[in-house]
Amino acid sequence: MGRGRAKAKQTKVARELKYGTHSIDLDRLRRELSTTGGPTAADEADDPAVEPADR
Repeated sequence: MGRGRAKAKQTKVARELKYGTHSIDLDRLRRELSTTGGPTAADEADDPAVEPADR
């Protein structure tokens, strides 16, 4: 017992996430997605796990 209040709160939060209006900064999202997040050649040179033959 005692789960009713927690379940009601979870349901409330889920409804707010699903149906709530959220302001999305599309320009900021576009900038974040356009940047490359992959490793650079300098990162691989410092990585001891990468063998010289693999570079």
